[in-house]
Amino acid sequence: MASTQYSGAAATAGVPASDGLARLALKLDGVVTGLNGIGYLALATVLDSLLGIETSVQYPIGAFLLVYAIGVLAAGTRPSMNKNALGAVIAVNFLWAVASIVTLFSFLSPTLAGEVWIVLQALVVGLFAGLQYIGLKRM
Repeated sequence: MASTQYSGAAATAGVPASDGLARLALKLDGVVTGLNGIGYLALATVLDSLLGIETSVQYPIGAFLLVYAIGVLAAGTRPSMNKNALGAVIAVNFLWAVASIVTLFSFLSPTLAGEVWIVLQALVVGLFAGLQYIGLKRM
């Protein structure tokens, strides 16, 4: 009787185990970023008063996030992982996290809820960048 060995869940799905973390982090990042972008676009008038961030800022951010999410998802679902694309996503995510904190102390005047949202968003994006970086190093 022959036995088959699997080297983890990623290998059973046809994905090399070496890029499983990077793929997962990219897919999660793409979904969360896309939902965030849709939220900014669909709920801008509601979020304006809740977060204290004007719709004129939310609409372009929402559009960017939606387009970016599509690119991140595309990078995470390609048959072979492109290290340059992964590196670009890591860099953009890192810059987004830093820019979020800088923005908090510069030209916006968010409400307390807006300040909390900006910090949480920066932490989540920073977490994705960290996971993606670890995934890149494992490849």
